[in-house]
Amino acid sequence: MEHAQGQSSAGGSMVKAEGQQHPISVYLWIWGLLFVLSAFSYMVDYFHLQGYLRWSLIIVFMLLKAGLIIAMFMHMAWERLALVLAILVPTGALLILIALMSLEGDYTFLTRGTYFSPSPAVVKHP
Repeated sequence: MEHAQGQSSAGGSMVKAEGQQHPISVYLWIWGLLFVLSAFSYMVDYFHLQGYLRWSLIIVFMLLKAGLIIAMFMHMAWERLALVLAILVPTGALLILIALMSLEGDYTFLTRGTYFSPSPAVVKHP
Protein backbone atom coordinates (compact mmCIF):
# COMPACT_ATOMS: atom_id res chain seq x y z
CA MET A 1 0.00 0.00 0.00
CA GLU A 2 1.43 3.34 -1.01
CA HIS A 3 1.41 6.51 1.05
CA ALA A 4 0.09 9.77 -0.36
CA GLN A 5 3.52 11.38 -0.06
CA GLY A 6 5.50 8.69 -1.78
CA GLN A 7 5.36 6.23 -4.59
CA SER A 8 7.03 2.92 -5.01
CA SER A 9 9.57 2.42 -7.71
CA ALA A 10 10.39 -0.80 -9.52
CA GLY A 11 12.87 -1.71 -6.78
CA GLY A 12 10.27 -1.32 -4.06
CA SER A 13 11.91 1.72 -2.39
CA MET A 14 9.81 4.73 -1.48
CA VAL A 15 10.52 8.07 -3.17
CA LYS A 16 9.33 11.18 -1.33
CA ALA A 17 7.53 13.84 -3.32
CA GLU A 18 8.81 17.10 -1.95
CA GLY A 19 7.37 20.57 -2.54
CA GLN A 20 8.96 23.94 -2.16
CA GLN A 21 9.86 24.73 1.41
CA HIS A 22 10.85 28.24 2.40
CA PRO A 23 12.29 29.08 5.79
CA ILE A 24 9.96 30.85 8.19
CA SER A 25 12.50 33.68 8.49
CA VAL A 26 11.62 34.79 4.94
CA TYR A 27 7.97 35.21 5.88
CA LEU A 28 8.79 36.92 9.18
CA TRP A 29 11.08 39.33 7.33
CA ILE A 30 8.27 40.18 4.89
CA TRP A 31 5.77 40.63 7.73
CA GLY A 32 8.24 43.01 9.36
CA LEU A 33 8.64 44.99 6.13
CA LEU A 34 4.86 45.17 5.74
CA PHE A 35 4.58 46.45 9.29
CA VAL A 36 7.22 49.13 8.66
CA LEU A 37 5.58 50.21 5.38
CA SER A 38 2.19 50.39 7.13
CA ALA A 39 3.75 52.50 9.87
CA PHE A 40 5.15 54.85 7.22
CA SER A 41 1.78 55.19 5.55
CA TYR A 42 0.17 56.02 8.91
CA MET A 43 2.92 58.54 9.60
CA VAL A 44 1.88 60.39 6.44
CA ASP A 45 -1.42 61.18 8.17
CA TYR A 46 0.20 61.72 11.57
CA PHE A 47 2.48 64.44 10.20
CA HIS A 48 -0.45 66.08 8.35
CA LEU A 49 1.14 65.97 4.93
CA GLN A 50 -1.13 67.50 2.29
CA GLY A 51 -1.51 67.71 -1.45
CA TYR A 52 0.32 65.67 -4.04
CA LEU A 53 3.05 64.65 -1.59
CA ARG A 54 0.51 62.94 0.66
CA TRP A 55 -1.22 61.04 -2.13
CA SER A 56 1.99 60.06 -3.86
CA LEU A 57 3.46 58.67 -0.62
CA ILE A 58 0.25 56.76 0.16
CA ILE A 59 0.21 55.24 -3.33
CA VAL A 60 3.93 54.38 -3.23
CA PHE A 61 3.57 52.61 0.12
CA MET A 62 0.42 50.84 -1.10
CA LEU A 63 2.15 49.57 -4.25
CA LEU A 64 5.22 48.43 -2.28
CA LYS A 65 3.04 46.48 0.14
CA ALA A 66 1.02 44.95 -2.70
CA GLY A 67 4.22 43.97 -4.49
CA LEU A 68 5.63 42.26 -1.40
CA ILE A 69 2.39 40.37 -0.82
CA ILE A 70 2.21 39.24 -4.44
CA ALA A 71 5.88 38.28 -4.63
CA MET A 72 6.18 36.38 -1.39
CA PHE A 73 2.81 35.21 -0.12
CA MET A 74 1.43 34.39 -3.58
CA HIS A 75 4.81 32.80 -4.44
CA MET A 76 5.24 34.96 -7.54
CA ALA A 77 8.97 35.36 -6.84
CA TRP A 78 9.48 31.64 -7.53
CA GLU A 79 7.34 31.40 -10.67
CA ARG A 80 8.49 31.30 -14.27
CA LEU A 81 9.06 34.61 -16.02
CA ALA A 82 6.23 33.98 -18.50
CA LEU A 83 3.67 33.68 -15.70
CA VAL A 84 5.02 36.73 -13.90
CA LEU A 85 4.85 38.79 -17.09
CA ALA A 86 1.36 37.49 -17.85
CA ILE A 87 0.19 38.97 -14.56
CA LEU A 88 2.33 42.10 -14.26
CA VAL A 89 2.14 43.45 -17.82
CA PRO A 90 -1.69 43.78 -17.92
CA THR A 91 -1.63 45.28 -14.43
CA GLY A 92 1.00 47.80 -15.48
CA ALA A 93 -0.99 48.62 -18.61
CA LEU A 94 -4.07 49.28 -16.46
CA LEU A 95 -2.08 51.59 -14.20
CA ILE A 96 -0.80 53.51 -17.21
CA LEU A 97 -4.34 53.81 -18.59
CA ILE A 98 -5.61 55.04 -15.21
CA ALA A 99 -2.88 57.69 -15.17
CA LEU A 100 -3.83 58.78 -18.70
CA MET A 101 -7.51 58.98 -17.72
CA SER A 102 -6.57 61.10 -14.74
CA LEU A 103 -4.67 63.52 -16.96
CA GLU A 104 -7.56 63.62 -19.42
CA GLY A 105 -10.00 64.28 -16.57
CA ASP A 106 -7.93 67.24 -15.37
CA TYR A 107 -7.77 68.62 -18.91
CA THR A 108 -11.55 68.26 -19.34
CA PHE A 109 -12.24 69.89 -15.98
CA LEU A 110 -9.98 72.85 -16.74
CA THR A 111 -11.41 73.24 -20.24
CA ARG A 112 -14.95 73.35 -18.89
CA GLY A 113 -13.91 76.02 -16.43
CA THR A 114 -12.45 78.10 -19.24
CA TYR A 115 -15.25 77.83 -21.80
CA PHE A 116 -18.37 77.39 -19.67
CA SER A 117 -17.70 79.90 -16.91
CA PRO A 118 -20.06 82.85 -16.75
CA SER A 119 -18.83 85.75 -18.79
CA PRO A 120 -17.73 88.83 -16.91
CA ALA A 121 -20.36 91.47 -16.58
CA VAL A 122 -20.10 94.21 -19.14
CA VAL A 123 -19.97 97.59 -17.45
CA LYS A 124 -21.14 100.53 -19.55
CA HIS A 125 -19.57 103.86 -18.76
CA PRO A 126 -21.80 106.96 -19.27
